[in-house]
Amino acid sequence: MAALDIVRIPVLSDNYVWLVHDPASQATMVVDPALAEPVLEAAAARGWTITDIWNTHWHPDHTGGNTAIKEATGCTITGPAAEYARIPTLDVQVKGGDKVKLGEHVADVWDVPAHTAGHIAYHFAADAAIFVGDTMFAMGCGRLFEGTAEQMFANMQKLGTLDDATRVYCAHEYTLSNARFAVTVDPDNDALAARLAAVEAARAAGEATVPTSIGEERATNPFFRAPDAAELARIRALKDGLMPLQRPFICNGESGRSQGAISWRS
Repeated sequence: MAALDIVRIPVLSDNYVWLVHDPASQATMVVDPALAEPVLEAAAARGWTITDIWNTHWHPDHTGGNTAIKEATGCTITGPAAEYARIPTLDVQVKGGDKVKLGEHVADVWDVPAHTAGHIAYHFAADAAIFVGDTMFAMGCGRLFEGTAEQMFANMQKLGTLDDATRVYCAHEYTLSNARFAVTVDPDNDALAARLAAVEAARAAGEATVPTSIGEERATNPFFRAPDAAELARIRALKDGLMPLQRPFICNGESGRSQGAISWRS
């Protein structure tokens, strides 16, 4: 089975839309199109015809291009059944445990609520790739807009069952701000310090920092490394600027001294 071609399309201020192409079948899928025009242009430049859109959740910066892309291509739009009322363009509704296909490439649908109540992810096990929307970011996780820390912790635990080499395709370039926050709650993590330096250099050069990998997140993401939901809730509140940093970060039995609280947007 030919490997998937995956193209990153930057849109808006910090969104990434993913264009995914199966060379064998010529099927082409878009994950979370915020806008239509740059996606259609990227596909046309490669001679690809968009056959599918897969949405992870209802937010407009993930679904805003659905209608125009469907009008231009006649593609099929798949997304979370639990959010059908908020994504009226859906043709196919899916939930955790379902499977969806791009050519012969099969993705398992995961329920990953917390950022939104019906958020889903698409895991291509054979391709070692997962499209997580706004559930996980490089060194971060999504805000808990419609769910709980317990749900997000369960999501992190499920992601933790994946192999370190699994590529994680998230939907935003939040890596630098996430890294700068992460070192304030996990200051003795040498891998995190090294990653911050690498990310600073990449962003200064105008380079993207995602996809990331499960291995990188296991080593450096404080939300992924949190030992329980209470700790995840505490550091999420810190990042949201809702509380001061009062005690060391506890991560898989390791602690670090704080250097003060920082509030970031993501």
